[in-house]
Amino acid sequence: MTDTPQISEAGFAAIDPDQLFPTTRSRHAPRILILYGSLRDRSFSRFAAEEAGRILTRLGADVRIFDPRDLPQPDTVPLDHPKVAELRDLVQWSEGMVWSSPERHGAMTGIMKSQIDWIPLSLGSVRPTQGKTLAVMQVCGGSQSFNTVNQLRILGRWMRLLTIPNQSSVAKAWDEFDEDGRMKPSPYYDRIVDVMEELVKFTLLTRDIKDHLVDRYSERVESHDALSQRVNQAKAVAK
Repeated sequence: MTDTPQISEAGFAAIDPDQLFPTTRSRHAPRILILYGSLRDRSFSRFAAEEAGRILTRLGADVRIFDPRDLPQPDTVPLDHPKVAELRDLVQWSEGMVWSSPERHGAMTGIMKSQIDWIPLSLGSVRPTQGKTLAVMQVCGGSQSFNTVNQLRILGRWMRLLTIPNQSSVAKAWDEFDEDGRMKPSPYYDRIVDVMEELVKFTLLTRDIKDHLVDRYSERVESHDALSQRVNQAKAVAK
């Protein structure tokens, strides 16, 4: 039986409780960005997003909703395109996000995916989504489905977002909103309130320690090894 690899002391340390429970906490309203996945005039994913925004505002959050109209397809324009820059700036500003998409052909829409694809995994040394919170929602034209929220969860994990446990899926969305786009009282509405409450709570709990929560041993070892290599190269040149 072979020995298991040894843990590298360079990247290994005991968990420091003081980093998990900071004595100084942010006092500003939690900053939440909402994305929705349809351009239709009567867009139920936008209606759900706007309803979520109203609830979040009542819960004390600072809310911004991104309008995806005029956002080009990924990789077709420079990064300084006004809509691309607006989206990226909002992601950096935010401490949490809500993604609200219709389900089309059993999946999220291209509009929803394009917005997520424009969000970079890193900007220089900054990862704009890492450790921030995420709530996922979908609206369905027919019976209730969870395909889209499940896909959004996969993307959230890939973007290193802290996706909250609760989620919303609104069946027969065409029957759940009035002519003004306001959601009718229903268990579906109550679930969105539940999800937004949970999002605010998780955001308040984690925003001051998000970098510590997602700090990875493997990356610390890699950084240490890379630094050691550069130091050794510099010493070799100096000789």
